[in-house]
Amino acid sequence: MKFDVIVIGGGPAGLAAAHAAWQDGCKSICIIERDKELGGILNQCIHNGFGLHFFKEELTGPEYAGRFIDMLRETGVSVRTDTMVLDVTPEKQVHVVSTANGYEILEARAVILAMGCRERTRGAIGIPGTRPAGVFTAGAAQRYLNIEGYMVGKRVVILGSGDIGLIMARRMTLEGAKVLACVEVMPYSGGLTRNIVQCLHDFDIPLYLSHTITDIQGQDRVERVIVAEVGPDRKPITGTEMTFDCDTVLLSVGLIPENELSRAAGLEMDPRTNGPVVYENMETSIPGVFACGNVVHVHDLVDFVTAESQRAGHAAAAYCTGVSPAAAPLLPLKGGNGVGYTVPQHIRMENAQDGVSVFFRVRAVYRNVKIVVRDEKGTQIAAFPREHLAPGEMESIKLPRVLLDKAVGALTVEIEEGSERA
Repeated sequence: MKFDVIVIGGGPAGLAAAHAAWQDGCKSICIIERDKELGGILNQCIHNGFGLHFFKEELTGPEYAGRFIDMLRETGVSVRTDTMVLDVTPEKQVHVVSTANGYEILEARAVILAMGCRERTRGAIGIPGTRPAGVFTAGAAQRYLNIEGYMVGKRVVILGSGDIGLIMARRMTLEGAKVLACVEVMPYSGGLTRNIVQCLHDFDIPLYLSHTITDIQGQDRVERVIVAEVGPDRKPITGTEMTFDCDTVLLSVGLIPENELSRAAGLEMDPRTNGPVVYENMETSIPGVFACGNVVHVHDLVDFVTAESQRAGHAAAAYCTGVSPAAAPLLPLKGGNGVGYTVPQHIRMENAQDGVSVFFRVRAVYRNVKIVVRDEKGTQIAAFPREHLAPGEMESIKLPRVLLDKAVGALTVEIEEGSERA
Protein backbone atom coordinates (compact mmCIF):
# COMPACT_ATOMS: atom_id res chain seq x y z
CA MET A 1 0.00 0.00 0.00
CA LYS A 2 1.29 3.46 -0.91
CA PHE A 3 0.83 6.79 0.85
CA ASP A 4 2.10 10.30 0.31
CA VAL A 5 3.11 10.63 3.96
CA ILE A 6 3.48 8.04 6.70
CA VAL A 7 3.74 9.38 10.24
CA ILE A 8 5.29 7.02 12.78
CA GLY A 9 3.87 7.81 16.21
CA GLY A 10 0.43 9.04 17.21
CA GLY A 11 1.43 11.28 20.11
CA PRO A 12 1.38 15.09 20.06
CA ALA A 13 4.20 15.27 17.49
CA GLY A 14 2.63 12.83 15.06
CA LEU A 15 -0.83 14.36 15.37
CA ALA A 16 0.40 17.88 14.67
CA ALA A 17 2.62 16.79 11.77
CA ALA A 18 -0.14 14.80 10.08
CA HIS A 19 -2.64 17.63 10.42
CA ALA A 20 -0.18 20.17 8.99
CA ALA A 21 0.59 17.93 6.00
CA TRP A 22 -3.14 17.50 5.33
CA GLN A 23 -3.68 21.27 5.47
CA ASP A 24 -1.02 21.67 2.79
CA GLY A 25 -2.80 19.40 0.38
CA CYS A 26 -1.53 15.87 1.09
CA LYS A 27 -4.61 13.65 0.90
CA SER A 28 -2.95 10.27 1.43
CA ILE A 29 -1.59 10.28 4.98
CA CYS A 30 -1.32 7.42 7.46
CA ILE A 31 -0.50 7.63 11.17
CA ILE A 32 0.91 4.44 12.67
CA GLU A 33 0.66 4.12 16.47
CA ARG A 34 1.74 1.10 18.52
CA ASP A 35 -0.70 1.82 21.37
CA LYS A 36 -4.40 1.09 21.15
CA GLU A 37 -5.35 4.76 20.91
CA LEU A 38 -3.90 8.08 19.78
CA GLY A 39 -2.52 10.70 22.16
CA GLY A 40 0.73 9.18 23.36
CA ILE A 41 2.06 10.23 26.74
CA LEU A 42 -0.56 12.99 26.98
CA ASN A 43 -3.21 10.42 27.87
CA GLN A 44 -1.66 9.81 31.28
CA CYS A 45 -0.84 13.48 31.99
CA ILE A 46 -4.11 14.42 33.67
CA HIS A 47 -2.70 17.60 35.23
CA ASN A 48 -3.32 20.98 33.61
CA GLY A 49 -0.80 23.42 32.16
CA PHE A 50 -0.91 22.29 28.53
CA GLY A 51 -1.92 24.48 25.61
CA LEU A 52 -1.11 27.92 27.01
CA HIS A 53 1.03 28.81 23.99
CA PHE A 54 -0.80 26.99 21.20
CA PHE A 55 -4.48 27.10 22.19
CA LYS A 56 -4.14 30.14 24.48
CA GLU A 57 -5.92 28.30 27.28
CA GLU A 58 -5.03 25.85 30.01
CA LEU A 59 -5.80 22.21 29.25
CA THR A 60 -5.03 18.79 30.69
CA GLY A 61 -2.97 16.35 28.65
CA PRO A 62 -5.97 14.29 27.45
CA GLU A 63 -7.80 17.51 26.54
CA TYR A 64 -4.84 18.73 24.50
CA ALA A 65 -4.59 15.42 22.65
CA GLY A 66 -8.36 15.38 22.19
CA ARG A 67 -8.27 18.72 20.40
CA PHE A 68 -5.92 17.35 17.75
CA ILE A 69 -7.75 14.02 17.50
CA ASP A 70 -10.98 15.94 16.83
CA MET A 71 -9.18 18.05 14.21
CA LEU A 72 -7.95 14.89 12.49
CA ARG A 73 -11.44 13.40 12.43
CA GLU A 74 -12.41 16.24 10.12
CA THR A 75 -9.73 15.14 7.64
CA GLY A 76 -9.15 12.02 5.60
CA VAL A 77 -6.02 11.00 7.49
CA SER A 78 -6.04 7.24 8.07
CA VAL A 79 -4.97 5.86 11.45
CA ARG A 80 -3.56 2.44 12.30
CA THR A 81 -3.42 1.84 16.04
CA ASP A 82 -2.11 -1.27 17.79
CA THR A 83 0.44 -1.47 14.99
CA MET A 84 4.19 -1.80 15.50
CA VAL A 85 6.76 -0.40 13.08
CA LEU A 86 9.64 -2.84 12.70
CA ASP A 87 11.82 -1.07 10.16
CA VAL A 88 12.10 2.05 8.01
CA THR A 89 14.31 1.82 4.93
CA PRO A 90 16.16 4.67 3.17
CA GLU A 91 13.77 4.06 0.26
CA LYS A 92 10.93 5.03 2.63
CA GLN A 93 9.45 1.58 2.95
CA VAL A 94 7.85 1.07 6.36
CA HIS A 95 7.63 -2.49 7.68
CA VAL A 96 4.77 -2.93 10.15
CA VAL A 97 3.02 -5.74 11.99
CA SER A 98 -0.38 -5.86 13.66
CA THR A 99 -2.93 -8.37 14.87
CA ALA A 100 -5.48 -7.13 12.36
CA ASN A 101 -3.31 -7.14 9.22
CA GLY A 102 -0.25 -9.24 10.04
CA TYR A 103 3.05 -8.26 8.42
CA GLU A 104 2.94 -5.50 5.81
CA ILE A 105 5.33 -3.31 3.87
CA LEU A 106 3.94 0.19 3.34
CA GLU A 107 5.47 2.70 0.95
CA ALA A 108 5.56 6.48 1.26
CA ARG A 109 6.85 9.47 -0.63
CA ALA A 110 7.75 11.06 2.71
CA VAL A 111 8.12 9.66 6.22
CA ILE A 112 7.82 11.64 9.46
CA LEU A 113 9.47 10.12 12.55
CA ALA A 114 7.56 11.06 15.71
CA MET A 115 8.30 8.18 18.09
CA GLY A 116 8.86 10.33 21.18
CA CYS A 117 11.22 9.29 23.96
CA ARG A 118 11.59 6.83 26.81
CA GLU A 119 12.76 7.06 30.42
CA ARG A 120 16.13 6.10 31.79
CA THR A 121 15.80 3.14 34.14
CA ARG A 122 17.63 2.02 37.27
CA GLY A 123 19.92 -0.15 35.18
CA ALA A 124 20.95 2.85 33.07
CA ILE A 125 22.26 4.78 36.07
CA GLY A 126 23.54 1.89 38.20
CA ILE A 127 22.11 2.50 41.69
CA PRO A 128 23.68 0.06 44.19
CA GLY A 129 21.57 -2.11 46.47
CA THR A 130 19.16 -5.01 46.37
CA ARG A 131 16.47 -5.51 43.75
CA PRO A 132 13.16 -5.35 45.63
CA ALA A 133 9.75 -4.38 44.29
CA GLY A 134 8.78 -0.74 44.58
CA VAL A 135 11.26 0.88 42.18
CA PHE A 136 9.48 2.59 39.27
CA THR A 137 10.26 5.16 36.65
CA ALA A 138 8.12 8.22 37.28
CA GLY A 139 6.30 7.76 33.98
CA ALA A 140 5.45 4.13 34.72
CA ALA A 141 4.08 5.15 38.13
CA GLN A 142 2.07 7.89 36.43
CA ARG A 143 0.48 5.38 34.08
CA TYR A 144 -0.29 2.93 36.90
CA LEU A 145 -1.94 5.69 38.92
CA ASN A 146 -3.73 7.77 36.29
CA ILE A 147 -4.77 5.12 33.76
CA GLU A 148 -4.65 1.70 35.44
CA GLY A 149 -5.86 2.94 38.83
CA TYR A 150 -3.14 1.38 41.01
CA MET A 151 -1.49 3.19 43.93
CA VAL A 152 2.21 2.37 43.64
CA GLY A 153 3.26 3.22 47.21
CA LYS A 154 2.68 5.11 50.45
CA ARG A 155 6.10 6.44 51.46
CA VAL A 156 8.04 7.72 48.49
CA VAL A 157 11.51 9.03 47.67
CA ILE A 158 12.03 10.50 44.21
CA LEU A 159 15.45 10.42 42.56
CA GLY A 160 15.89 13.17 39.98
CA SER A 161 14.04 16.42 39.54
CA GLY A 162 12.84 16.13 35.97
CA ASP A 163 9.35 17.43 35.25
CA ILE A 164 7.67 14.01 35.41
CA GLY A 165 9.20 13.35 38.83
CA LEU A 166 8.13 16.75 40.15
CA ILE A 167 4.59 16.27 38.86
CA MET A 168 4.43 12.80 40.41
CA ALA A 169 5.54 14.22 43.76
CA ARG A 170 2.39 16.32 43.76
CA ARG A 171 0.21 13.55 42.34
CA MET A 172 1.30 11.00 44.94
CA THR A 173 0.75 13.54 47.72
CA LEU A 174 -2.76 14.31 46.50
CA GLU A 175 -3.53 10.58 46.51
CA GLY A 176 -2.51 10.29 50.16
CA ALA A 177 1.10 9.16 49.92
CA LYS A 178 3.92 10.80 51.87
CA VAL A 179 6.69 12.04 49.59
CA LEU A 180 9.70 12.20 51.88
CA ALA A 181 12.16 13.90 49.52
CA CYS A 182 13.14 14.69 45.98
CA VAL A 183 16.87 14.04 45.49
CA GLU A 184 18.89 15.62 42.64
CA VAL A 185 22.54 14.83 41.88
CA MET A 186 23.11 18.15 40.11
CA PRO A 187 23.36 21.50 41.93
CA TYR A 188 20.22 22.66 40.09
CA SER A 189 16.84 21.16 39.26
CA GLY A 190 16.23 19.55 35.89
CA GLY A 191 12.59 20.66 35.76
CA LEU A 192 10.65 23.80 34.98
CA THR A 193 10.61 26.46 37.69
CA ARG A 194 6.81 26.42 37.79
CA ASN A 195 6.85 22.68 38.57
CA ILE A 196 9.38 23.14 41.37
CA VAL A 197 7.10 25.74 42.95
CA GLN A 198 3.73 24.08 42.33
CA CYS A 199 4.75 20.48 42.96
CA LEU A 200 7.37 20.71 45.70
CA HIS A 201 7.25 24.06 47.49
CA ASP A 202 3.44 24.19 47.66
CA PHE A 203 3.42 20.78 49.37
CA ASP A 204 6.47 21.29 51.60
CA ILE A 205 8.39 18.50 49.88
CA PRO A 206 12.14 18.98 50.41
CA LEU A 207 14.46 19.12 47.41
CA TYR A 208 18.00 17.96 48.12
CA LEU A 209 20.31 19.33 45.44
CA SER A 210 23.79 17.79 45.00
CA HIS A 211 22.53 14.55 46.59
CA THR A 212 21.91 11.05 45.28
CA ILE A 213 20.71 7.62 46.41
CA THR A 214 23.69 5.44 47.27
CA ASP A 215 21.82 2.33 48.39
CA ILE A 216 18.38 0.77 48.05
CA GLN A 217 17.58 -1.72 50.80
CA GLY A 218 14.78 -4.24 51.16
CA GLN A 219 13.92 -7.89 50.77
CA ASP A 220 10.64 -8.29 48.90
CA ARG A 221 9.73 -4.59 48.90
CA VAL A 222 11.79 -1.42 49.25
CA GLU A 223 12.28 -0.76 52.97
CA ARG A 224 14.70 2.17 53.03
CA VAL A 225 17.11 4.18 50.91
CA ILE A 226 20.40 5.81 51.80
CA VAL A 227 20.94 9.33 50.46
CA ALA A 228 24.29 11.12 50.50
CA GLU A 229 25.61 14.49 49.41
CA VAL A 230 27.87 14.51 46.36
CA GLY A 231 30.86 16.67 45.58
CA PRO A 232 31.66 18.54 42.36
CA ASP A 233 32.79 15.22 40.88
CA ARG A 234 29.29 13.81 41.65
CA LYS A 235 30.77 11.18 43.96
CA PRO A 236 29.17 10.60 47.40
CA ILE A 237 30.79 12.36 50.35
CA THR A 238 31.43 10.00 53.27
CA GLY A 239 29.68 11.03 56.46
CA THR A 240 26.77 12.86 54.80
CA GLU A 241 24.45 9.85 54.59
CA MET A 242 20.74 10.13 55.47
CA THR A 243 18.33 7.20 55.81
CA PHE A 244 14.74 7.40 54.57
CA ASP A 245 12.30 4.65 55.54
CA CYS A 246 10.15 4.22 52.45
CA ASP A 247 8.39 1.61 50.35
CA THR A 248 8.74 3.22 46.92
CA VAL A 249 11.43 4.87 44.81
CA LEU A 250 10.48 6.85 41.71
CA LEU A 251 13.15 7.57 39.12
CA SER A 252 13.06 10.82 37.15
CA VAL A 253 16.59 10.70 35.79
CA GLY A 254 16.24 11.76 32.19
CA LEU A 255 14.61 10.92 28.89
CA ILE A 256 16.15 9.27 25.84
CA PRO A 257 14.81 9.94 22.31
CA GLU A 258 13.39 6.71 20.85
CA ASN A 259 15.62 6.28 17.81
CA GLU A 260 16.15 2.59 17.11
CA LEU A 261 14.27 3.00 13.82
CA SER A 262 16.27 6.12 12.95
CA ARG A 263 19.62 4.40 13.48
CA ALA A 264 18.55 1.30 11.56
CA ALA A 265 17.51 3.51 8.64
CA GLY A 266 21.02 4.96 8.54
CA LEU A 267 20.17 8.52 9.57
CA GLU A 268 23.01 10.76 10.71
CA MET A 269 22.68 11.08 14.51
CA ASP A 270 23.76 13.83 16.88
CA PRO A 271 25.48 12.38 20.00
CA ARG A 272 24.54 15.49 21.96
CA THR A 273 20.78 15.17 21.46
CA ASN A 274 20.67 11.40 20.83
CA GLY A 275 18.37 12.32 17.96
CA PRO A 276 18.70 12.70 14.18
CA VAL A 277 20.63 15.61 12.70
CA VAL A 278 18.04 17.88 11.06
CA TYR A 279 17.86 20.85 8.72
CA GLU A 280 15.82 24.00 9.35
CA ASN A 281 12.64 22.28 8.06
CA MET A 282 13.19 19.15 10.21
CA GLU A 283 14.37 17.04 7.27
CA THR A 284 16.97 14.45 8.23
CA SER A 285 20.09 13.33 6.34
CA ILE A 286 17.87 11.12 4.12
CA PRO A 287 15.80 13.24 1.70
CA GLY A 288 12.10 12.86 2.34
CA VAL A 289 12.52 11.55 5.89
CA PHE A 290 11.62 14.10 8.56
CA ALA A 291 11.74 13.99 12.36
CA CYS A 292 10.04 16.07 15.02
CA GLY A 293 9.25 16.27 18.72
CA ASN A 294 11.05 14.34 21.43
CA VAL A 295 12.57 11.94 18.92
CA VAL A 296 14.83 14.85 17.85
CA HIS A 297 15.48 16.44 21.24
CA VAL A 298 13.67 16.37 24.56
CA HIS A 299 11.18 19.23 24.94
CA ASP A 300 9.74 20.68 28.12
CA LEU A 301 6.42 21.99 26.72
CA VAL A 302 4.08 20.12 24.38
CA ASP A 303 3.20 23.42 22.70
CA PHE A 304 6.77 23.59 21.37
CA VAL A 305 6.50 19.99 20.19
CA THR A 306 3.39 20.98 18.24
CA ALA A 307 5.03 23.97 16.55
CA GLU A 308 8.11 21.94 15.57
CA SER A 309 5.98 19.07 14.28
CA GLN A 310 3.83 21.37 12.18
CA ARG A 311 7.03 22.57 10.54
CA ALA A 312 7.91 18.96 9.73
CA GLY A 313 4.42 18.32 8.36
CA HIS A 314 4.50 21.35 6.09
CA ALA A 315 7.97 20.36 4.82
CA ALA A 316 6.86 16.77 4.14
CA ALA A 317 3.90 18.05 2.14
CA ALA A 318 6.21 20.30 0.13
CA TYR A 319 8.54 17.38 -0.54
CA CYS A 320 5.64 15.34 -1.89
CA THR A 321 4.87 18.09 -4.41
CA GLY A 322 8.47 18.12 -5.59
CA VAL A 323 9.53 21.24 -3.68
CA SER A 324 12.76 20.49 -1.82
CA PRO A 325 15.54 22.93 -0.86
CA ALA A 326 18.89 22.59 -2.60
CA ALA A 327 21.76 21.19 -0.60
CA ALA A 328 23.85 24.37 -0.83
CA PRO A 329 24.69 26.91 0.36
CA LEU A 330 24.70 25.35 3.80
CA LEU A 331 25.35 26.89 7.22
CA PRO A 332 26.38 24.37 9.90
CA LEU A 333 25.15 25.28 13.38
CA LYS A 334 26.57 24.07 16.70
CA GLY A 335 26.67 24.81 20.39
CA GLY A 336 29.67 26.53 21.95
CA ASN A 337 30.53 27.64 25.49
CA GLY A 338 27.70 26.73 27.88
CA VAL A 339 25.37 25.38 25.17
CA GLY A 340 24.72 21.64 25.04
CA TYR A 341 23.30 21.38 21.51
CA THR A 342 21.39 23.23 18.82
CA VAL A 343 18.42 22.21 16.69
CA PRO A 344 18.63 22.50 13.73
CA GLN A 345 22.22 21.45 13.15
CA HIS A 346 22.25 22.71 9.53
CA ILE A 347 20.60 25.67 7.80
CA ARG A 348 19.93 25.63 4.06
CA MET A 349 19.90 29.26 3.01
CA GLU A 350 17.42 28.64 0.21
CA ASN A 351 14.87 27.61 2.82
CA ALA A 352 15.61 30.43 5.29
CA GLN A 353 13.95 33.38 3.60
CA ASP A 354 12.07 34.28 6.78
CA GLY A 355 14.97 33.47 9.08
CA VAL A 356 15.42 30.43 11.29
CA SER A 357 14.42 29.62 14.86
CA VAL A 358 17.17 27.86 16.81
CA PHE A 359 16.43 25.74 19.89
CA PHE A 360 18.98 24.69 22.49
CA ARG A 361 19.66 23.96 26.16
CA VAL A 362 22.38 25.41 28.36
CA ARG A 363 24.74 23.34 30.52
CA ALA A 364 24.38 25.34 33.76
CA VAL A 365 22.23 27.97 35.45
CA TYR A 366 23.07 31.52 34.36
CA ARG A 367 21.80 34.98 35.28
CA ASN A 368 22.10 38.25 33.38
CA VAL A 369 23.88 36.83 30.34
CA LYS A 370 23.98 37.17 26.59
CA ILE A 371 23.39 34.42 24.08
CA VAL A 372 25.88 35.19 21.35
CA VAL A 373 25.98 33.85 17.79
CA ARG A 374 29.35 33.96 16.02
CA ASP A 375 30.56 32.74 12.65
CA GLU A 376 33.71 30.68 12.12
CA LYS A 377 35.84 33.85 11.94
CA GLY A 378 34.66 34.80 15.42
CA THR A 379 32.54 37.71 14.18
CA GLN A 380 29.49 38.32 16.35
CA ILE A 381 26.39 37.94 14.19
CA ALA A 382 23.77 38.43 16.91
CA ALA A 383 23.37 38.76 20.67
CA PHE A 384 20.32 38.12 22.85
CA PRO A 385 20.30 39.25 26.51
CA ARG A 386 18.71 36.89 29.05
CA GLU A 387 18.06 37.40 32.74
CA HIS A 388 17.88 33.69 33.50
CA LEU A 389 18.90 30.46 31.75
CA ALA A 390 18.59 26.93 33.16
CA PRO A 391 19.19 23.42 31.77
CA GLY A 392 15.63 22.40 32.59
CA GLU A 393 14.13 24.97 30.24
CA MET A 394 14.59 24.85 26.47
CA GLU A 395 15.64 28.16 24.96
CA SER A 396 15.10 29.57 21.49
CA ILE A 397 16.34 32.48 19.41
CA LYS A 398 15.28 33.74 15.98
CA LEU A 399 18.01 34.46 13.44
CA PRO A 400 16.69 36.78 10.71
CA ARG A 401 17.81 36.22 7.12
CA VAL A 402 19.67 39.54 7.05
CA LEU A 403 21.94 38.28 9.85
CA LEU A 404 22.44 34.86 8.27
CA ASP A 405 23.63 36.55 5.07
CA LYS A 406 26.46 38.18 7.04
CA ALA A 407 27.80 34.87 8.37
CA VAL A 408 31.01 33.34 7.08
CA GLY A 409 31.10 29.57 7.55
CA ALA A 410 29.69 27.66 10.52
CA LEU A 411 27.69 29.41 13.23
CA THR A 412 28.25 28.85 16.95
CA VAL A 413 25.68 29.62 19.64
CA GLU A 414 27.28 30.21 23.03
CA ILE A 415 26.98 31.93 26.37
CA GLU A 416 29.19 34.98 26.41
CA GLU A 417 32.40 34.54 28.35
CA GLY A 418 32.37 36.15 31.76
CA SER A 419 28.62 35.68 32.23
CA GLU A 420 27.40 35.60 35.78
CA ARG A 421 26.61 32.01 36.74
CA ALA A 422 24.02 31.33 39.40
